[in-house]
Amino acid sequence: MTTQAVPGLAEMKQHARASWAAGDFPAVAKLTLWEVGERLVKRVGIGAGEDVLDIACGTGNAALRAASAGGRVVGVDLTPELFVAGRALAAEAGVEIEWIEGDAEDLPCADESFDVALSTFGLMFAPRHEVAARELVRVLRPGGRFACTAWTPEGLQGTFFRKLGSYAPPPPPFARPPLSWGDEGYVRELFAGTGITLEFARETVPLAPFDSPDAAIDWTADHFGPLIMLRGMLEQQGRWEEARAEMASLYVSGAPAEYLVVQGRRPA
Repeated sequence: MTTQAVPGLAEMKQHARASWAAGDFPAVAKLTLWEVGERLVKRVGIGAGEDVLDIACGTGNAALRAASAGGRVVGVDLTPELFVAGRALAAEAGVEIEWIEGDAEDLPCADESFDVALSTFGLMFAPRHEVAARELVRVLRPGGRFACTAWTPEGLQGTFFRKLGSYAPPPPPFARPPLSWGDEGYVRELFAGTGITLEFARETVPLAPFDSPDAAIDWTADHFGPLIMLRGMLEQQGRWEEARAEMASLYVSGAPAEYLVVQGRRPA
């Protein structure tokens, strides 16, 4: 079904674009996620001249590393506002990336046009997981491979996103929980019948070096677009301080943030 044919889907995607464009996502990515793109590219292995797609690429976490490894890279994202920082980072790194505004559920790419597809904490936020998984398989060439990351439901970041969700309006019925991508069994079901062979690994990233949990949540509330949007709504409702205290409490343990690495290969 197209976006237009699903009631509420277009509005949800518009809100998603506005959320990720708000605040300073380049700063968030650099502080909390940046090493993951390098890890992912090393894990999947990019050969010189391979065609690589970075889905929900943001500012180019994986795309920049794939281009540095010799890939011909296309980055697709629903929020082209992030490309400004991405282009600057690409120029700084001396690499070329083609940046295209597009939807993970309707990739602006031809069938079987990529050797490798990547996504760092991006694909998980496409609301219709089955559609996004089909699109991922569609653009891979026979023998092509992919690797993506998602926060695990039980990890620190997974707990944080669940807490955000508990204060947000309920999602529409077609939207699946993003953290489901962090569950091996669920991902196996997503790709059942596609012929894709899957491998999984769990890794962690350390928490950003803030002086206190309060400092961590205050910085995040000033820089992370989805939380900025939620904060505005909760302040109007008089619930922000309650939510802020609950989210800050999650960081007391100082535990690292766990994520799932999903790797797949299409039959040759």
